[in-house]
Amino acid sequence: MSTYEAAGVDIEAGDLAVALMKDKVARARRPEVVDDASGFAGLFDASALLRYRRPLLASSTDGVGTKVMIAQRYGRHDTIGIDLVGMVLDDLVVCGAEPLFMTDYIACGKVVPERVAEIVGGVAEGCRLAGAALVGGETAEHPGAMGPDEYDLAGAGTGVVEAAGLLGPSRVRAGDVVLGLASSGVHSNGYSLVRHVLREASLSLDTELPELGRPLGEELLEPTRIYSLDCLELARSTEVHAYAHITGGGIESNLSRSLPGHLDALLDRSSWTPPAVFGVLAGLGSIAQHDMDRTFNLGVGMAAVVAAGSADEAVRMLAARGLDAWVLGEVVPGEGRARYR
Repeated sequence: MSTYEAAGVDIEAGDLAVALMKDKVARARRPEVVDDASGFAGLFDASALLRYRRPLLASSTDGVGTKVMIAQRYGRHDTIGIDLVGMVLDDLVVCGAEPLFMTDYIACGKVVPERVAEIVGGVAEGCRLAGAALVGGETAEHPGAMGPDEYDLAGAGTGVVEAAGLLGPSRVRAGDVVLGLASSGVHSNGYSLVRHVLREASLSLDTELPELGRPLGEELLEPTRIYSLDCLELARSTEVHAYAHITGGGIESNLSRSLPGHLDALLDRSSWTPPAVFGVLAGLGSIAQHDMDRTFNLGVGMAAVVAAGSADEAVRMLAARGLDAWVLGEVVPGEGRARYR
């Protein structure tokens, strides 16, 4: 006799996963969240938007790419959800939007309740760090389509920005200063190249390299830094014109998206030293600088374009919040691209 369980779907395991994650999700909450007893939808009290003159809703969706394969191989699942939040909600803050809430989706070959709870716990912690609520999600079991230890996750977020405070290319002016905001490491982009390098070098994730001071797996699973609250406070306290979230494509590609067509961002490569992990990857894989530039963040997780008179105060303010920042370059007449001197 055929049953859902015989087909590989364990409904009871799914129920247990929900029970295990409940306390973790409760920590990622905002006052505007309204409980829905049915659990079919996440509710958010939109009357909170009445304080805005012209609220613009911003939305973003993303995943964490093949970094999940590193988490699976290394057997650590409690930080990959933080990566997901960083990828989704830090895209919202680029336009000046305050992240309000997020939902997640996990697909797996087999529901292991403790593992699912760890993943969702990471998402909840990331939402807490971003000041957003985790209002719902879904875990789907896909036996036959994925192996029992395989999973993938994605998420979507919503934020709000006052129309008059919308940040972006239209605000950028010649003479503005570009600040680099330090990344925590590789973040969540370039892992297909990372895995290729590891295969070619026959390196285990347990390998300890002297340059890193910890196992390679720990370094590669360092969670993505979440900039939302820092960027929002910076925009409130200084004259910020634009942000650029440095993800796939690297610094030049992403910063170019935040420039108008008649201006360039002229960057100084000597203004910072990339974290050691990037030198390790470049050396192990004999990766050319051009490929490093267009694949990785190289230590710059977010860029801020600020008025020249605000640059020093912005760096001081971020340092007081525990975030290293420095003058990365300047805005000059050009053709709408970021480039190195």
